[in-house]
Amino acid sequence: MNINTLSISLSVLIISSCASVETQNYQEIKLAPTKIDYDLIFEKYLEDDWEKTLSENPLFATYTGDKRLNNKINSNSIEQFIADKRSSEESLRLLREIDSSKLSEENQLNYKLKEFGLLNSIGTQNFPTYYLRLNQRGGIQSFYETGNRLVYTNKQDYYDWLERLNQFVNNINNFLEINKEGLETGHTQPKLVTRGVISQIESITSSDIESNPYLKVFLEADENILTTSEKADLISDAKKLIENKINPAYVELNNFLKNEYLPNSRNSIGIKDIPNGKDYYEFLAKFYTTTNLTPEEIHEIGLKEIKRIRSEMDEIIQKVNWDGDFNSFLNYLRTSPRFYYDNSEDLFNAYLIMSKTIDPLLPKIFKTFPRAPYGVIAIPDETAPFTTTAYYNSPSPGRPGYFYANLYKPESRPKYEIPVLTVHEAVPGHHFQISIAQELENVPTFRKYQGITAFVEGWGLYSEELGEYMNIYDDPYDKFGQLTYDMWRAIRLVVDTGMHYMDWSRDDAINLFLENSAKSKLDIENEVDRYIAWPGQALAYKIGQLKILELRNKSEELLGDKYDIKDFHYEVLKRGSLPLELLEFYINEWIEETLNS
Repeated sequence: MNINTLSISLSVLIISSCASVETQNYQEIKLAPTKIDYDLIFEKYLEDDWEKTLSENPLFATYTGDKRLNNKINSNSIEQFIADKRSSEESLRLLREIDSSKLSEENQLNYKLKEFGLLNSIGTQNFPTYYLRLNQRGGIQSFYETGNRLVYTNKQDYYDWLERLNQFVNNINNFLEINKEGLETGHTQPKLVTRGVISQIESITSSDIESNPYLKVFLEADENILTTSEKADLISDAKKLIENKINPAYVELNNFLKNEYLPNSRNSIGIKDIPNGKDYYEFLAKFYTTTNLTPEEIHEIGLKEIKRIRSEMDEIIQKVNWDGDFNSFLNYLRTSPRFYYDNSEDLFNAYLIMSKTIDPLLPKIFKTFPRAPYGVIAIPDETAPFTTTAYYNSPSPGRPGYFYANLYKPESRPKYEIPVLTVHEAVPGHHFQISIAQELENVPTFRKYQGITAFVEGWGLYSEELGEYMNIYDDPYDKFGQLTYDMWRAIRLVVDTGMHYMDWSRDDAINLFLENSAKSKLDIENEVDRYIAWPGQALAYKIGQLKILELRNKSEELLGDKYDIKDFHYEVLKRGSLPLELLEFYINEWIEETLNS
């Protein structure tokens, strides 16, 4: 798509301004004969840049409801990575040609957020991250999940997805070549990460064709959209594609991973051990927290939070009259049958019941609500053994948001986690924050989809504490579950920095969890392996939560009788996702305005 340059836009606007002189009175002409509308220039830039974003990211475009490139996918080649970086740099160059001081107050915010996003993109692109896309959390081995999340409203949508799968074979082959190069340059993932990916690919290629996850979209195709013969033809074509192209490409990739990559990849778990790894982690710490905190400072914050939360846990243990020490109590929580379901169906139903229990309680602490619905869904069987307890997938046009719950080994997933997980992943956590952002009016489109991790996950963790206001932790064991999750995020600060920046081992990280939280050993191991595969991301949760709590406490203290938690939540969410510094600025501004009202 052709994108107008800023200079062209500026010229057009000047001409337009001059052409409208006839409608102005003499005094207006005298005062501003060639007045430039800088807001209009900037808004045209944002429109053009958004169009470019969609053209460069066809899958993302589909998620937003734009189907113009519905049969295309994003290439994962090194060449595409370089092109994306150049595109980000060009967008930043054009942005900085605009004098932000001449913009309206609202557009100054839009400018700051756009600049923030571009600088972070370029910062990430300064490192060869294409070598590090191999991980058990998702990627080349789970592209089928993308198809399951799309909305199919007409028969062409199904044909488009089939075409996308045909192109996806190229991405599997690209992935193979990229990781061959990564071996040569020393940019490899740890062996334990690779083993998880190998296992996931094998589960796909070894499955019966009827059970192949890439066939699911077509087997479940809506027969109100497709005729019986059209559906049968699509299934037949998909089977041929899977058997003749997708599976053979996966087998070739997996043979390389098993025979070449795994034996020669690194044994170490820390990102510091790749070339320029420490610099990369320092960048990631700033990127994910939106602060200037160093890894050492974040590590210390984590240690202090562990100490604080541990004291609250001790109070709960006293409250239930436990006759034993802290470790024996944790062992009781991990092993007693009273805390576990013995089947996945009952566990899933418990999540459903909890979500419906929370829904009517939300008006106590919120005055605005998202229009988008949400649902609860199971994490796919292929990935469930290797991933974490839960995650959220945001809504898109025609599709609700979904809280994905892990039902693998229900005997390892305690009942006291259900309330806290639900408020984090569903309401008022991710579903509230993300849906409200997507439904913002009179803001540039990019803001509706800009997800700043410290804000998004900080809000999710903050929401866990809001369960207190809704009385969903009235059982002391449920409260202990909430504290366990708060402890979990505090421990993250310590183990993520420890493994990636210091000299912590995987066992060091696991043991810190075991000593301070009631999470099961399976969950702990999956979590630690997640941090190993995804350095820095885990830092965002606790840093974001602490900032929101700090601002809430400040608001309550300074506003006194004028404070209302509903108003505070409205102020936090009403602008969408923000860097923590900007969030603090706007909350301080709101406090001052409220005091003067």
